[in-house]
Amino acid sequence: MFADNNIFLTYLLTKKDIRKQYLEKRLNLPDDLSTTLNRQLLEKCRQLDLSSFTLVHIFLPITEKKEVDTYALVDWARIAWPDVQWVLSKSDLSTGLMLHYLWEPDTLLVNNKYGIPEPESGTLIPPAMLDLVFVPLLAFDHKGHRVGYGKGMYDRFLQECRPDATTIGLSLFDPVDSITDTDSLDVPLDMVITPGLIYQFKKK
Repeated sequence: MFADNNIFLTYLLTKKDIRKQYLEKRLNLPDDLSTTLNRQLLEKCRQLDLSSFTLVHIFLPITEKKEVDTYALVDWARIAWPDVQWVLSKSDLSTGLMLHYLWEPDTLLVNNKYGIPEPESGTLIPPAMLDLVFVPLLAFDHKGHRVGYGKGMYDRFLQECRPDATTIGLSLFDPVDSITDTDSLDVPLDMVITPGLIYQFKKK
């Protein structure tokens, strides 16, 4: 029985099962709890020192999937760190690639087929110019590996960034113990911020 339980626990820690479990967990959050967790997460983000960053990439939330409210993060940072320039992605869903545009006052945002707000056009920013990337995720482990929606777009994008670019995940939940089926294409994060703690995984 003990061995069977171990096998079951390992099975649950594969990306596919973590993805299903944590998407359901997030979707089932009561609205008031989701609001509280986002407020606590923003308070942790306020501890960040963005003074050494010029170009910062941010994702905007899919509202229907109760993703982290990054609008609140950007609203705070625009006041606290006015010299930071923000960058958004536009996904080519046919190729799995992403283009990155400066988020300017006149940038028009349009929801794609998955409900992701994206820039319609604008000033292109090569990934190699980015200093910091905030990364969406469904779950993460104690080594900084993440589970996303399974399309691999962010992993490909992060491989295009400079080795010294900082990567920060944002999660409403604590880490799982370990993701058992990571591979060479997975790019571990430098840090993940949760409502309760800031997890740091490596120093460059």
